[in-house]
Amino acid sequence: MIVIKVFVIIAIAAALIVFSLVFLTPGEKPVISQDFPVPQIDFDPEKYQCAYASIPPEIDGNLDSLWNSAPWTNYFVDIEGSAKPEPRFTTRAKMLWDVEYFYIAADMQEPHVWATLENRDDIIFYDNDFEVFIDPDGDTHEYYELEMNALNTVWDLLLIKPYRDGGPAVHYWDITGLKTGVSVDGTLNDPSDTDSGWTVEIALPWKALSECAHKSSPPEPGDIWRVNFSRVEWRTDIIDSAYVKQVDPVTQKSLPEDNWVWSPQGLVNMHYPEMWGMVQFVESADDYQFDLPQVENVKWAPISSRL
Repeated sequence: MIVIKVFVIIAIAAALIVFSLVFLTPGEKPVISQDFPVPQIDFDPEKYQCAYASIPPEIDGNLDSLWNSAPWTNYFVDIEGSAKPEPRFTTRAKMLWDVEYFYIAADMQEPHVWATLENRDDIIFYDNDFEVFIDPDGDTHEYYELEMNALNTVWDLLLIKPYRDGGPAVHYWDITGLKTGVSVDGTLNDPSDTDSGWTVEIALPWKALSECAHKSSPPEPGDIWRVNFSRVEWRTDIIDSAYVKQVDPVTQKSLPEDNWVWSPQGLVNMHYPEMWGMVQFVESADDYQFDLPQVENVKWAPISSRL
């Protein structure tokens, strides 16, 4: 039995060496195939220490003083990272938690706030939207997605595994007990004036998130979950007093949307949970040092250092 185990270990190590020598040159990123693109940035996730909320915020979209203790994230960047221009409008988020909910707030600069979709589980990213992604145990499978527009219309779904692995997405799954709120600083769907933007608040119940967490939910102080946020922004023109998506003059199809995120993916695809940010749940940020879990250091270390 021992001989067999040793043989297996040697075989795996030899395979890794062959892969690194044959398929990679120094400094080259692995490209598996055209059907399986890989992130074109180094693994360097955004990090956030999410403090405990002694008093829960009211979920109405207005970021009242109860949020003052929570720091803002860095401003969002293009989904592909620094290789692309900075977003045209600013976006940032805050987080809090207590024994019942994971609270999220976001502030989005927007000169023209508009939305059209009104039905639960409409494909919300056809409008400008704000999106939340949560993978509690960081294994890239069984994770959650939530999208909402300026009408406070929600699309929530459960991903059994990423689309690249065959999915599926469970569209009929709903977050029981979800609370969301939107506030518009301006006038919704009115092209005649200039708005300042819109803010959102979200309360995600731990009871719902525990379904696929495979770990403590609510988390224990010091626990780290994988989280990311995305903002979809379409380029529009004002035609006959209405917002109309800009189109490619050749294809006559809508121009691609902008995707602005908290922690960049390195490619235009949010469904690479291994590239999401890291959120540490703490009682007070002063009590904890934020260190990446050792397993992350192992996973992202060069192949040669793992042999």
